[in-house]
Amino acid sequence: MCQDEPIRIAMWSGPRNISTAMMRAWGNRSDTFVIDEPFYAFYLKTTGKNHPGADEVLAHGETDWRKVVARLMGPIPELRHKGPSQIFYQKQMTHHLLPEIDREWLVGVTNCFLIRDPREVILSYVKKQSDPTLEDLGFVQQAEIFDWVREKTASMPPVIDARDVQQNPEQV
Repeated sequence: MCQDEPIRIAMWSGPRNISTAMMRAWGNRSDTFVIDEPFYAFYLKTTGKNHPGADEVLAHGETDWRKVVARLMGPIPELRHKGPSQIFYQKQMTHHLLPEIDREWLVGVTNCFLIRDPREVILSYVKKQSDPTLEDLGFVQQAEIFDWVREKTASMPPVIDARDVQQNPEQV
């Protein structure tokens, strides 16, 4: 990668996994632009899921996955108060990457995986939405994306345990 080329980080996580806190931490950097769950509107439109705030997400989000990918791989928006961004941090939900989305764009980003003890995820999730399905929690999708990235890039993507971040953020 050329020094002037921006760094694109796709942080793959399931729900209830400190992913929002991670995104906010990255967003505090002066050289970083962040995007929050860019495939969410597409996911809601395609699945018909009735999540809290779905109407607002659908009204303001992009529902064409091809346009989402183009944005993720296109120029990084400049932050008015920060200046040019060299890092594009993408908070991604594994269950939003539905099977019909072409995954080839993943080769052009640095894919990282944020994990959390499944028991903790489920206990946290049911406080917000009852009766989650395995698909809602994103565990299977995360493993599939991880395997796809590992195979296509011939390298082991970084995996970050949420507990490590919570207990020792400076070291992570």
